[in-house]
Amino acid sequence: MSLHDDAVLVLKGYALEAAHGDQAELRQAYLDHLARHDDGMWKACGAGHVTASALVIDPERGKVLLTLHRKLRMWLQMGGHCEPQDVGLEAAALREATEESGITGLTLLPGGPVRLDRHPIPSPCNWHLDVQYAALAPAGAAERISEESLELRWFGYEDVPGVADASVVRLLEATRSRL
Repeated sequence: MSLHDDAVLVLKGYALEAAHGDQAELRQAYLDHLARHDDGMWKACGAGHVTASALVIDPERGKVLLTLHRKLRMWLQMGGHCEPQDVGLEAAALREATEESGITGLTLLPGGPVRLDRHPIPSPCNWHLDVQYAALAPAGAAERISEESLELRWFGYEDVPGVADASVVRLLEATRSRL
């Protein structure tokens, strides 16, 4: 199965009970995008492309790990572009979270994606159609900064609204509702 096909299946199965309001509209927009663009998973697709991300969370400590993104200069969850070796969106999200956090042993929160978020990105990417997961950090997890980050930092749940944009806050809220 191709990554494109996997993305279609993931989106079709995206927690339908949670896919209401803007989430239902985004889900349909993502599916329409993939139906129109065979290359809709790849950075080369000028109309935008599907990306995968994961919010690294430590529920025992009530904290999330955010990265100060090198290019965007914003506190964000880990994530980015799909790669040819990714067998599916879950694999892409887990790979990105592991690479950017340096934490081994992350596991995705069961139940598939937590949220969808579409946002503009500087050219040449134009649009990211992000499929957002949550990754649980193992006990004693030690982060290690990657070249894509200026900094990594653990934030208490209550501190996230003061440092991150509304999309990260919504992702944290949706993640906490599934814990």
